[in-house]
Amino acid sequence: MENRSQINQYAENEYLSLSALQHMLFCKRQCALIHVEQLWIENKFTAEGRIMHERVDRGDQIDRGRVKVEYGLPLKSRILGITGKADVVEFHLKDNLKKKWIPFPVEYKRGKPKKNFSDKVQLCAQALCLEEMVGVGVETGALFYGKTRRRLDVIFDKKLRELTLKTAREVHEMISSEITPPPFYEKKCDTCSFLQLCLPKAIGKKRKISSWIEKMILKE
Repeated sequence: MENRSQINQYAENEYLSLSALQHMLFCKRQCALIHVEQLWIENKFTAEGRIMHERVDRGDQIDRGRVKVEYGLPLKSRILGITGKADVVEFHLKDNLKKKWIPFPVEYKRGKPKKNFSDKVQLCAQALCLEEMVGVGVETGALFYGKTRRRLDVIFDKKLRELTLKTAREVHEMISSEITPPPFYEKKCDTCSFLQLCLPKAIGKKRKISSWIEKMILKE
């Protein structure tokens, strides 16, 4: 675990939404539109995801002896400067005599596992919040994907923890700058709810033409 004395701690008025880390790794421009410009557009995919989260968050506390389950658990971290909510946190009893309960966060996603680290970073951020709040190490968690109906176990190793801290810093810096990055079209844009507002193909093409013209002028 990192030495907290060496890490910047944010004031509560600087906290950002935990989900911003996932948005940042999925698309920096989308992250800025949501968290800098305070915009939100829903489509079929975001609606399905929202409904899934709402159903999970309405779950009741469960006690299964060696496993206790909490739904919609509020989270926050002064180290990351984030606040949010965990879909599900399972508390596993590891030491019956000392009553040591280890948190195991579970994040629900409507789709299927992604090639990038956006979902894993969001889950790791939840683990870091829990470590800070509960005072015990959280080594593993899981992502549950609605499309595959399966859990994907995630190990919070050094590489993932460093990426999570780095992403949190980058989101804070972007929000402080109040600058929205320019659009850049990728295949994933086609399913993004901001597609018609962002216009990555049209604006991105204009930027390429503008850059080409500037290069031609400089050559003369």
